[in-house]
Amino acid sequence: MPLAAAWVALIVYASLFPFDGWRWPPGKAVADLLPLVWPRYFIPFDITSNLLAYAPLGLLVCVARLRHGAGLAAAMLTALVLGGALSYAMEVAQHLLPQRVPSLLDWLLNTGGAALGALLAALCQWTGLLRWWHDARERWLERGNGGALALLVLWPVALLFPKPVPLGVGQVGEPLRVGLIDVLADVPWAEPLAQWLAAAAPADQALAPAAEGLAVVLGLLSPCLLAFAAARPGWRRVGLVAGALAVAVAATSLSTVLNFGPQHALAWRTPAIERALGVAAVLALGGLWLGPRLAGALALVALTGLVVLVHMAPTDPYFAESLQGWEQGQFVRFHGLAQWFGWLWPYAAIGWLLARLGSR
Repeated sequence: MPLAAAWVALIVYASLFPFDGWRWPPGKAVADLLPLVWPRYFIPFDITSNLLAYAPLGLLVCVARLRHGAGLAAAMLTALVLGGALSYAMEVAQHLLPQRVPSLLDWLLNTGGAALGALLAALCQWTGLLRWWHDARERWLERGNGGALALLVLWPVALLFPKPVPLGVGQVGEPLRVGLIDVLADVPWAEPLAQWLAAAAPADQALAPAAEGLAVVLGLLSPCLLAFAAARPGWRRVGLVAGALAVAVAATSLSTVLNFGPQHALAWRTPAIERALGVAAVLALGGLWLGPRLAGALALVALTGLVVLVHMAPTDPYFAESLQGWEQGQFVRFHGLAQWFGWLWPYAAIGWLLARLGSR
């Protein structure tokens, strides 16, 4: 269920973005907010996104219910009811946001998307894909590692927002500093702390080439070691390393395309970056037979080093330009999701690893 829970969080974020300007509609009672009305305008992008956004939720919920022994009809009904209820709650909540417009069409599309996902899960069961996936997961992963699988699936999303260095996730220091200054601005006893935070200027010099290369190495090595902490030792881990390398290249290239256009898709690839990726892959291949606990401990070291290095680097110089492009386009809600994942992914991974290492 970790993936289903993560997808629910994504839906809630996208449905209620920008989380600003909350107010009760003037002159409206609670009963007035419950009915949904048909929209006056139809935007093809919204129709497609509303339908497809809930399909993964329906698929994940139905698969989770089937894995826990539910019948196919019960699993599909659970996915449909949960998807429809979540969509209805989000549409009603949008009454409280002046920038959002609740819509009966959106609810129908969302519920239809959940039904589509449930039908896909039923098709996967009928064709034997669910049994194949279950057997493959049993061969590759230790039991109880659904959290690590969810983190690995979400890692490409974390790479999509502009980074100070390629694969350099976790640079949350500057947003946190600015946020704390705003929070403490009107607190008399915290004035010295607010002044100290205001004087703590962010890094303005680029990382040295060696430090940048090390950050890229740790950026690829971290998810590989995280996967090793959840996977059984052996040659199968070669596939994990190859997959991580392919995902890193694809996600970083896609991020460059979204921010600067298709003609710049590979502009981030320099000889130094390619060497760093090669070094990271070789180091990861050296750990094919590491035990899960030792791999988890090394992953903690790699993640900690990565976080330290990205906080020594200045913010992406093209960040403002990139952000403006995302916020003015159809990815206005998605950019925030990618940004949050880029900020928090390494800390979530560290939390999972600490909990895993601390367990019996």
